[in-house]
Amino acid sequence: MIIFTIIAVLIGGFILFSIIKGVMKWSSNNASPIHNLTCKVVAKRMQVSGGSGDSSANTSYYATFEFEDRQRLELRVGRDQFGYIVEGDQGILTYQGSRFKGFSRQLSFQG
Repeated sequence: MIIFTIIAVLIGGFILFSIIKGVMKWSSNNASPIHNLTCKVVAKRMQVSGGSGDSSANTSYYATFEFEDRQRLELRVGRDQFGYIVEGDQGILTYQGSRFKGFSRQLSFQG
């Protein structure tokens, strides 16, 4: 009986820790200023998790942006935006903390 109680407390503690961590990240992002910076898309990637047996797979999408000072930032982007972002694109990245807000590509025509 003690083992079941210990396991229940550990599971409850893990769930509580995850909730608190998520709320802290959300709060930190909301307190951060919104940045609009010129950058270049240098990489894109997808991360697939789950999907074994009867469980469904979950895909997360990421893009890495390089700023004029050569610093890089990888942000999780939505599936819809991921399709419109192309490696090598230059434009204005809008983000808040670790939250991707948008990317506006700057078109340059050479002729």
